[in-house]
Amino acid sequence: MINKFFALSIGLSSLCGFSQENTMFCEQVATLQSLVESKHYSPKTLNDSVSKQIFNLFLKQLDSDKELFLQSDMDGLKSDIFKFDDYIRDSNCSFKDKYTELLNLRIQFIKSQLESLKNVMLDYSGKQTLQFTPVKEHSFYEDEDALYVALQKKVSYKIISKLMDEQEDVTSIANNFKMLEQETKLKIIENELCLLDEIINKEGGLNRFVEESFLNALVKVNDPNSTFFNNTEKITYLNKLSKNQSSFGIITRKNKKGEIAIAHIIPGSAAFKDGKLEKNDILKLLSTSHSSLDILCVSNEDISLFLNNENNRTVVFSVKKKNGTLQEVTLTKSKIKVDANAVRGYLINAAKPLGYIKIPSFYNNVESPNGRGLTADMAKELYRLQKENIEGLILDLRFNGGGSMQEAIELSGMFIDRGPVSIIKSNTGKTFTMRDNKRGSLYTKPIVLLVNEYSASASEFFAAAMQDYNRAIIVGSKTYGKSSAQTILPLSKDKNLGFSKLTVDAFYRVTGKSHQSIGIIPDIILPSLYDGFDSSERHRLHALANDSTTVTTKHKPLKELNLDRVIEKSKARIKTDKGFQAVETANKTLYGLLFKKGERYPLTLKSIANSKEKRQLKMDAIFKKNDEEKPALLEITNTKSTQELLKYNADDKTQNERTVKDLSRDIYIKESQHILIDYINSNQ
Repeated sequence: MINKFFALSIGLSSLCGFSQENTMFCEQVATLQSLVESKHYSPKTLNDSVSKQIFNLFLKQLDSDKELFLQSDMDGLKSDIFKFDDYIRDSNCSFKDKYTELLNLRIQFIKSQLESLKNVMLDYSGKQTLQFTPVKEHSFYEDEDALYVALQKKVSYKIISKLMDEQEDVTSIANNFKMLEQETKLKIIENELCLLDEIINKEGGLNRFVEESFLNALVKVNDPNSTFFNNTEKITYLNKLSKNQSSFGIITRKNKKGEIAIAHIIPGSAAFKDGKLEKNDILKLLSTSHSSLDILCVSNEDISLFLNNENNRTVVFSVKKKNGTLQEVTLTKSKIKVDANAVRGYLINAAKPLGYIKIPSFYNNVESPNGRGLTADMAKELYRLQKENIEGLILDLRFNGGGSMQEAIELSGMFIDRGPVSIIKSNTGKTFTMRDNKRGSLYTKPIVLLVNEYSASASEFFAAAMQDYNRAIIVGSKTYGKSSAQTILPLSKDKNLGFSKLTVDAFYRVTGKSHQSIGIIPDIILPSLYDGFDSSERHRLHALANDSTTVTTKHKPLKELNLDRVIEKSKARIKTDKGFQAVETANKTLYGLLFKKGERYPLTLKSIANSKEKRQLKMDAIFKKNDEEKPALLEITNTKSTQELLKYNADDKTQNERTVKDLSRDIYIKESQHILIDYINSNQ
């Protein structure tokens, strides 16, 4: 029987008297709310309905996976559901102490139970069972007994998982299980304790964690892209560029779960050029031919030290992707030269010579190591491609999460004659038409714009302009659906109260329509691995609604694209293409793995091994572990200018060869090539 904490009655009446911290917190709450009301694009009015939304967001910030609080805690906190609007208006911040004390109580309880598990024989007989449950179906534990049982299962599963990660031979693990289990159990429990300590030991302690969780709830109730920043978070957000001249180009951060996540990928770096790692990927293991770093209870500083170690030139990054899958990416450090382009153009040698450029982000001249923004780099690459007499161009915006709106405006201007490219609306309702004022275009031949569900913000801005001007054929999947712009504002000019990244504007298409929570609908839709996933803006809590605005300056589109025959031929190819058939099959499999409850199975070494093996086989089939053996679908080469540059950079040459190989196997680029050639032929 586990030891129980005495029931705790926490009331506002017992917490009279403000500490200095409470006074500052109250000032932050009042100032942030005032800032939201005056500057946010669409601020919500404080009332009981919004109070309920703040309550739910606050608890989600405190316990996102429902692993700390109990259902009985939720029942006890329900009295606050409709009071937060009153607390804010009355400058009554004493509620914070109740949540801090309760959170501390639960963390200390879990720590005590984890400590007790060190001396408990865990049950691997199969009497207990396991079942994968998607996050959206998680619920709070009924009581402390249920939480204790869940902790036992969690630790047991993690022990076996770690043993299997270290050696695949299940028989060998079984033969030495008692010894291996005891050694690994201590590591797993210490890591779990470490994750809890990280919550307590955050800068400013648990008290500050609760305060900032509430401040985030207060601003995020207005839209999911707004957030509160303390000084450290603001500096980390702005200071994205590493000046290390030989690096992988990855900047990491520790998230609220204690995981090491990729915060930024430097344009022009090895990671940027490789294109497989993405922002918010979670690092699980870093390994070289002579050493490895298991990401268990390590600091962000430890990660930096490992990656910056001059002996670790080539590292295998084992990461957990946003869709829950595990992947390995091998990178070699490279120098980011001041005169090097962050993007690179490639030639597709087909029935007609075509150009291809991947645009991973809309970086500006501050973020770029060469002091140039995306548009300047694009101009150089377009010049190189046009010297090769290309007849069409594929621009790849897949997984491009956005960036500088100014770069998106300037890039739009490269492909259209002068005219409006977007309409910006402020919270006052005033609109301003963003224009390209430069006559002529840098490139006038046909374009295919390749997008997917993770093409967002500035990517959608650019894609919308190209579609509305009939300047490009949009191909792929419906995009993310974010049509708002954020800026960082201080809560106070005189006092150190923190900052807010606040949504201040919305942008609209030149037609007056918005793609907010809708996305850009491609002219030609291709099957996607992520079809049906709730990953778009509209599925985020409190996403802004779609609307429209008045057009004051009409745009002059080019002649409407005649795509009927092109679409018909694309559909016919996709229907019989084995690659796209495999994508559709993989989509159903991956959806089932991530969003449906798994089968219940006994908690034994054999059952867990079987379950992990089945899951891994499915993952390997989806992400094609043997892709290296696949033949090329396309003939991709470098421009003559790039070939000359590669002669003098061995690291870049190696990375380039890998990139060319990956591009040549990409079924989406292959289909884009067919679409582009069909369009060119139909117009000739």
